Amino acid sequence: MQLSHWRSSGHFLNVDGQQVFYKTEGTGPVLLLIHGYPTASFDWAKIWPALTNKYKCVTLDMPGFGFSDKSPKKYLIKEQADTISEVIRHLGITSAHVLSHDYGDTVAQEMMAQQLENDLAFRIESLHLLNGGLFPETHRALPIQKLLLSPIGGLIIRFLNKNAIRKSMHNIFGPNTPPSDQDINDFWILISTNNGHQHMHLLLDYMKQRKQYRERWVSALQNANAPLRLTAGMADPISGAHMVARYKQLIPNADVIELDQIGHYPQIESAEAVVNSITSFLGRYAN
Repeated sequence: MQLSHWRSSGHFLNVDGQQVFYKTEGTGPVLLLIHGYPTASFDWAKIWPALTNKYKCVTLDMPGFGFSDKSPKKYLIKEQADTISEVIRHLGITSAHVLSHDYGDTVAQEMMAQQLENDLAFRIESLHLLNGGLFPETHRALPIQKLLLSPIGGLIIRFLNKNAIRKSMHNIFGPNTPPSDQDINDFWILISTNNGHQHMHLLLDYMKQRKQYRERWVSALQNANAPLRLTAGMADPISGAHMVARYKQLIPNADVIELDQIGHYPQIESAEAVVNSITSFLGRYAN
């Protein structure tokens, strides 16, 4: 699917004065897909056709990402969770299975914490995590991310361009599954739309929030009142094999699917394996 078609087949919703891009397709049990940093919902495009054959899929570009509004501000994970809840409420959905990746994992952890507090606008029926910084102690940020998060981030961001994104993405994909030139072009369009490439350092505040709310977000997984699965690219230098090992230590009866030689974006690098993992997992719980 081309990025232009993805955008033209989506919709916009005003949430607290922000235009939020969302897309929904298919019939059946609801599957909410939450993207990662620094890209957007188009990350799901390669698995979207297979999933919409079985489920009513809903996804969105969180504020600060993709085709949604982007402001020069720090975005709180709780604000992102609230935005998602508004989209779900707008669509009249009362329960959903959730698939999340990277930054989206952290948002899903906050939503699971809200569910445990009986404070979520809908019911999470299951949560399927892909590679992400579930535990701040295992998150290995890229050097460029550390610089952007530092006091000089506002200066460095001026030099961010497509070539920098290409280099970073090639470093985090698996050794045998590098991003294509088209992938890089799409990533850059998503990042730079609405001048978003000038605000990427502000979005990185989530790394500080992970440390601040570690107990809340880790305990949300440890005490989850919905089934969990983690499908992980083991070659991911950011949140790969080392994160999986920690997950198995901390999460009771951990359900983990390991994808050897796959990096940080398993839904792009190994779409078929990810679809198989999703459908086998939801086959137990989605009716």
